[in-house]
Amino acid sequence: MAESSEAPSVAVRCDSASPERVATATELARTLGLPLVHDGAEAYPLLLVVTDERLELLQVDSTDGPVHCEFTGGAFGYRRAQPLRRELLTRAVGFKGKPLDVIDMTAGLGRDAAVLALLGCHVTAIERDPVVFALLQDGLRRARDANAADTLAERITLVRADACDYLDALPAEALPEVIYLDPMFPERTRSALVKKEMRLLSRLLSGEDDADRLLEAALRSGCHRVVVKRPLHAPHIAAPLVRQPPLQFRGRSARFDVYFPEARPTPAS
Repeated sequence: MAESSEAPSVAVRCDSASPERVATATELARTLGLPLVHDGAEAYPLLLVVTDERLELLQVDSTDGPVHCEFTGGAFGYRRAQPLRRELLTRAVGFKGKPLDVIDMTAGLGRDAAVLALLGCHVTAIERDPVVFALLQDGLRRARDANAADTLAERITLVRADACDYLDALPAEALPEVIYLDPMFPERTRSALVKKEMRLLSRLLSGEDDADRLLEAALRSGCHRVVVKRPLHAPHIAAPLVRQPPLQFRGRSARFDVYFPEARPTPAS
């Protein structure tokens, strides 16, 4: 997900009396360059809140409630107990039982990266926005703490970077087998949780849409397989390098467009 210069003001608040969590909030505010607030937090539309259990993102003027990154319990806990090989995402990336190396250009709250990691894939999850990145880090920390035998968190490598710059600098020999991107869009879903998350993240990121730029970078990288998640009836991303996707996987509310770009030219020696 992309960072925007017009993003609303964000502050850090600690809702825990634990000295350890207070120290965590203080360090987080320092690292992100955000104010640490106690009283007067209503001056900031968004708060990154350190609780006893986790890190949450809260809209002060909304009744939606906070959003956090979750890889063990809740809705994702139910999802991970299902047969993941049947999911459209699994089929779209070409998973046949052998672990794949995947770059997720738009990590967001990490659910798709986590599904791929549960299948055994090694995922480089790229996120540019520092607040979303902090939520991701906290989710992976709690996944490790919840179950030492859970290898999900060990298969995900977080990278805070502009995904296009990251791909452009990646040597041809380091290319993954799959590049995946899910540009942010208002999902048509019955899930109140997903709707809440999309509203909050859209506000944090000011609704910035750089899907064209992301797909162009993925296609010119030379990666053999590029997978793009889109709303079911949305047009294809209008990037200059894009043609009609040769393969699609369609669900009830979303689809996966699959491209097979030509290999990146090898520099002359």
